[in-house]
Amino acid sequence: MNEPLPQHDVPVTQRKASLRQTALAVAWSFLGIRRRADYAKDVAQLNPIHVVVVGIIGAALFVVVLVLLVRWVVASGVAT
Repeated sequence: MNEPLPQHDVPVTQRKASLRQTALAVAWSFLGIRRRADYAKDVAQLNPIHVVVVGIIGAALFVVVLVLLVRWVVASGVAT
């Protein structure tokens, strides 16, 4: 009666993946490169809330880097 749940049926609150695993999964998804086996493993282990938070942080860092790069190029006079 109390059979263990299959890996993909683990409740979201009990999924245990490190911050590094979550950050790597989000980074690979930004690039659009992911193997099917890695994707299946991520679905089973990653907490979706953590993925969203890391994704938002990653996107914000990307925008900040782009803004700083544009300001640097404009300030250097190369863009004029």
